Formats: sequence, structure tokens, C-alpha cells
Amino acid sequence: MQITKLGHSCLHVVDGTANILIDPGTFSAGFEILTDLTAILVTHEHADHLDLDRLPGVVAANPQAAVYADGGSAPRIEAAGITVTAVKAGDSFDVGTPVVVFGVNHAVIHADLPSVANASYLIGGRLLHPGDSLSVPAVAVEILAVPAAAPWMALKEGVDFYRAVAPKVAFPIHERILANPAMAYGLLEKLGPQTSTWLAPADGAPFDV
Repeated sequence: MQITKLGHSCLHVVDGTANILIDPGTFSAGFEILTDLTAILVTHEHADHLDLDRLPGVVAANPQAAVYADGGSAPRIEAAGITVTAVKAGDSFDVGTPVVVFGVNHAVIHADLPSVANASYLIGGRLLHPGDSLSVPAVAVEILAVPAAAPWMALKEGVDFYRAVAPKVAFPIHERILANPAMAYGLLEKLGPQTSTWLAPADGAPFDV
């Protein structure tokens, strides 16, 4: 499996015949030029995960790509003229590699704000992209994308999520709100499971797992 982080929570994943784009949001860059995609996955409707200004261009350049999104994002994507399949926890589909959906809701930002749907995706039985959720799936996870910072979490919660999932390999996502991501990365590496390997890939640099 080859993974390229394209900023914040946006990942480009190549696994066998699968060529997948996840969470093309407003804080990310480089996904606009991708071609030969088999699927585009969206975890939830917030703009840092779903850029509705740039997504239509990506879909137009990849007419063969199937688009999957959580129940909150799907109507907004459809309103932009894009064919989309809404997914929920327990769903599974194949886009060149199997994808299983976990999770229900976005993590709570504040009790006064409405809850939105969130889909976590397990790709190829190996890589978990949790979106904006720290819900631990009831399956083994080999590769984990770990949220590093957010209005809905403290770093200690990210550490506990990392420990609870206990993957073989982990790397950070959701860092663009930080002035100094290296500080959070250092603590996640230091406090994470001793059995896990921590990676901190540069944006746009593919790595194999």
C-alpha cells in the first residue's frame, strides 16, 4: 500500500488496483491533479474535509471514480451535481480493494453545536482513516491515521486513541490548525504504544507500508 498525505486529512492511497482519494478539503492541496482514481471517500461535511469548490473538477477528471460519503455530506455533494453513494457504519464496498465503514458521529466540539455524521473507513483491511472521530473500531487495525489536533480533542485524547487502536504503524493527520505540529508529533511518538512504529511523512511524499 502506498500512501501520500496531501495536507491535513487528505490522503491518496494506492493499494493493488485501487486508487483512492480521501477527504479533499480546503486545507489540502495537490489532489486537484490526480487522475485514474477508482474512488473518492469523504468522512464528513466540514470544509476542511470536503471542498465543494474543487471536488467537481476532480470528479470531472476522474469520471470512472465512485464517490462515497457519510449521510451528512452526501446531499451536499449531490447538490453540486455529483453522483454519490451515502454510507453508514457496517457498510462495505469494493473499489479495487475492500472498504469497510465504521463510526456514526463526528466527535463532540461543544454541547451547544449540532452533531454531524462521520464515516471512518478501513481500507484494504489495513488502513483506518477515522475522519473526525476517536471511536475505536472493534477490529484489528494495522495502519492508523491519527488526528493530531482539533477543536474537538486534546492531545491526550489522541494519545489514548492511538494506544487503544494499537496499530503496527501510525502517522498524523488533522494538523493544519497547529503552529508547530512537530511538538504534537513528538508527544504522540513518545507516548504511543511501544509496539507501534510512528511515521511523520511530509506532505506530497509517498510512503509504502
